[in-house]
Amino acid sequence: MKEYATDMRTAMADTLTELCRNDERILWLDSDLMASSGMNKFRSAFPERTINCGIQEANMLGVAAGLSEEGFFPFVHSFAAFASRRIADQIFVSGIYAKQNICIVGSDPGISAGPNGGTHISLEDIGILRSLPGTIILEPCDPVQLKSVLRQIPQRTGVFYLRLMRKSKDQFYPDGTEFPIGKASLIRQGSDITIITCGTVCIKEALKAAEALEEKGIHARVIDMFTIKPLDQAAVLQAASETKAVITLENHNIFNGLGSAVAEVLAENRCSVPFRRLGAPDRAGEVGTADYLMSKFSMDAQAVLAAAAELLP
Repeated sequence: MKEYATDMRTAMADTLTELCRNDERILWLDSDLMASSGMNKFRSAFPERTINCGIQEANMLGVAAGLSEEGFFPFVHSFAAFASRRIADQIFVSGIYAKQNICIVGSDPGISAGPNGGTHISLEDIGILRSLPGTIILEPCDPVQLKSVLRQIPQRTGVFYLRLMRKSKDQFYPDGTEFPIGKASLIRQGSDITIITCGTVCIKEALKAAEALEEKGIHARVIDMFTIKPLDQAAVLQAASETKAVITLENHNIFNGLGSAVAEVLAENRCSVPFRRLGAPDRAGEVGTADYLMSKFSMDAQAVLAAAAELLP
């Protein structure tokens, strides 16, 4: 891992600005968060394709649906808690049921909103969007992966939900790497135990745990499941057949998130591999630093090491 030249939100602004030069369908809608989303550069380049809808996220989704009906491909942004919980009905009725093409960007997901407290922490957003039919849920872990995903979205159809760590500069992949939506990325090879994870926060912790396990002679495979829905079932089944245990690690509630998706695949395919979900244990968020919340909610490397010790013979 190294530090990227710019943070995730700048990578998003640069990529969408580049895409807009050749795709007149792309629009950006924001909920009075242009500075937070880092999209002022985009607005300067394409003011006619930028709409500040104000702090009225439900209306913003309705505006996006109307624009989609007219042939545009809108990207809409708010903090993850407000881009999911607050507007779930509008996402379903105006977006999914009406068969529109919209990408919802939910920034600062999970414990990354810790300083703002429980109202802003979204430990349920994947579960909400995952239960809605036909949604595509993505959580890129670094600017390289984000750029690849953003270039693919306007070429597809449907309602997308993209979790974005706005300020992260962590880089896990080489520049120019491509990531087909729906296909997991093997970020570390291993034959003893598999850690399936996604997103900046948890991939960093998974790799840290894998290094600590390596020192004990345990070889951990780390799978970056950046497409949470539709899940790469083949990658899950391969891991279950080739390693002795599987752990999921997510910056989310353990219910109806990545862990639940993986558990469904294992159960429906009669895989008897030892399995553990790590993430927030069915509770609301609270004010705290990232390190404090990761530890309290069992999202850190220490939680992975403890789980591995219990699962492995």
